[in-house]
Amino acid sequence: MDSLSGGRATEPPADPSASSSGDGAVVYVGRDLEAMSFAENYHRWILDRFRPYLGRRLVEVGAGSGTFSELLLEGVVDSLDLVEPSEAMYRLLEERARSFGRAAVATHHTTFGQVADRLRDSAPDSVIYVNVLEHVEDDVGELATVHQTLSPGGRVFLFVPAFRWLYGAFDEQVGHYRRYTEGELVEKCGRAGFRVVASRYFDLFGVLPWWVKYRLLKSDALEPGAVKLYDRWVVPVARRLEARRRPPLGKNVLVVAERS
Repeated sequence: MDSLSGGRATEPPADPSASSSGDGAVVYVGRDLEAMSFAENYHRWILDRFRPYLGRRLVEVGAGSGTFSELLLEGVVDSLDLVEPSEAMYRLLEERARSFGRAAVATHHTTFGQVADRLRDSAPDSVIYVNVLEHVEDDVGELATVHQTLSPGGRVFLFVPAFRWLYGAFDEQVGHYRRYTEGELVEKCGRAGFRVVASRYFDLFGVLPWWVKYRLLKSDALEPGAVKLYDRWVVPVARRLEARRRPPLGKNVLVVAERS
């Protein structure tokens, strides 16, 4: 693959639709990001929770079509490595990344485990997983690889779906191995060598509609129209309320953990 100006590109694994993290574990392939590309308010909400802890040498794993990547570049960034194993998503990502016009951006058509050694040379201080870790069978092993790759004091940023009782047809359809509790994700970060500096449930308002649609009605689709409506009307209200009071539960879990 051609690199971006000044950047690096990594050749894909033999079968990007069933990529592995280096230990045979099938990982995220980007199938559930197209609808979420419409959720700008939602992504900005996530990023604003991450922002106080972000460094300047960033790696985004499972970057998809580059929606969240573009928001990351609004901050002060020395380098941004975008890792995406899906063939279809990588084509979209590479095209979008060219439009950024930033020499500091590099794309990698592979998995994190397969590019970690190269990334270690650039001493990343922030590795970001937004709706990706749940696609990794050996999530603790993946986190341990991140720990080894980060520079001293570097941080991992995790945003994952919450609660096994919300696991439904959609989760199965897009290849989620699990949904997490806050305590479970914190514990797994600790097992991988991290010290958790921030953790919380996220998007309380999303719990009931998700349960109805994907557990009760057994839907296996995420419609762009529904995402846009929720993003426009619900997210701004939810964000203000959750800024005032930490929710007791939520549709997702957000964790920031530091290499100790």
